[in-house]
Amino acid sequence: MKNRNDLTTGNITEKLIKLAVPVMGTSFIQMAYNLADMAWIGRLGGLEVAAVGTAGFYAWLSFGFMILAKIGTQVNVAQNVGRDDYKKAGRYSTAGLQAVIIIGIIFAVTALIFRESLIGFFNINDDYVNRLAVEYLSIIVFGLIFNFINEVFSGIIIGAGESKVPFKINAVGLFVNIIVDPVLIFGLFGVPQLGVRGAAIATAASQLLVTVIFVIHIYKAEYPFFEFNIFRGLYVKEIIENAKIGLPVSIQSLLFTLFSMGIARIIAVWGPIPVGVQRVGGQIESITWRTSEGFSAALSSFTGQNYGAGKKERVKKGYFSSLKIMAAFGTFTSLLLIVFAKPIFSLFIPEKQSLTIGIEYLRILGLSQILMSLEIMTQGAFAGFGKTIPPSIVSVVFNGLRIPLALMLSMETSLGLNGVWWSISITSVIKGIIIVSWFLLVLRKYLKQGVVVDDKRNKIKEICKKV
Repeated sequence: MKNRNDLTTGNITEKLIKLAVPVMGTSFIQMAYNLADMAWIGRLGGLEVAAVGTAGFYAWLSFGFMILAKIGTQVNVAQNVGRDDYKKAGRYSTAGLQAVIIIGIIFAVTALIFRESLIGFFNINDDYVNRLAVEYLSIIVFGLIFNFINEVFSGIIIGAGESKVPFKINAVGLFVNIIVDPVLIFGLFGVPQLGVRGAAIATAASQLLVTVIFVIHIYKAEYPFFEFNIFRGLYVKEIIENAKIGLPVSIQSLLFTLFSMGIARIIAVWGPIPVGVQRVGGQIESITWRTSEGFSAALSSFTGQNYGAGKKERVKKGYFSSLKIMAAFGTFTSLLLIVFAKPIFSLFIPEKQSLTIGIEYLRILGLSQILMSLEIMTQGAFAGFGKTIPPSIVSVVFNGLRIPLALMLSMETSLGLNGVWWSISITSVIKGIIIVSWFLLVLRKYLKQGVVVDDKRNKIKEICKKV
């Protein structure tokens, strides 16, 4: 069979890295979309950044709805490909696409209708910022539908063990976005200057292009697990089964965004500039969590295929190999954000006030990068087992605690605004410790059950030989 990478045999570390690198590259591309917008918009001013950052929370929120379809689809495709059941993998693929199209349309229409109320939630006392945020959101929601579809296309192909194709296709979209962004934002080559609206149009157009390329590729390639009949009838059973796996992660993502929006309301007390700083700082920090999510997706597919094939020892070795790699990467990003905070942040917003706040943000958040990367990676291992509830519980609880902790540290201590950043960093460290420890207990139980089964089989074989 073509276009299937068998992860149940061969060198484990090599397989993981070959699968993970393109996935991480794809994740970096998604990050680069946002950074490119921020880098160009930052030249307009801090208020424009605050506007895009405010509207961007709803693009972030939409990701939680998309995950409802993507995670379960990727896991079910991986496990069934591991069992060589391509017909069933095809049904899950179709169900994932059907679900994500419906979700995307509903989200976009809802956001468009209530756009002014959604932006008003943040209580930003600046009419200019609010107006720009509404304009940006009104355009970007159309691109979200195609972004949803692209994410599920990527998840299906990655679930089959092929990660280079999504990377290459998304790279084309990024290239187009980077080229078109400054043209529309600043009005180059005779094009009208559109400002933040130009950034939204460039992103939406590039996402549409990526969807078109995915469809063309899938028609030409040999993917037996793609049944391209998404409009023939709903695969209700498979949609529900995908959703059962994706629901905990979806709730986790949605609540994470809502908690972050609550944090943004607290930050808004200090004015619109810190809101923009948080948005830019979060995009810079995403060098860690997007890379970790890329490796998490690879580990999910690796674990899913080997779990489906009954390769227990490979599941164990795959996790510990990933643990070492991500620990090293997390250490690198921690040092990067702490030591080079000033030159990094100044690339995006050179204004003195924003720069001062941004440096503090990066240095404080830099302390938690190691544990955050291990937390996200371990979520992929849980997903490979089809167990998405444990990491979701930990994430929801401690992300929710950020709001009271932020209020306490910022309002009742001398830390001020930095207390908000400390609330995020502290809870990230705690989450990482708990999730890794929890998975090690699950893994130990899984391996022990395997030993018991093998011992019983050996005893039965010995008895048969004696007879």
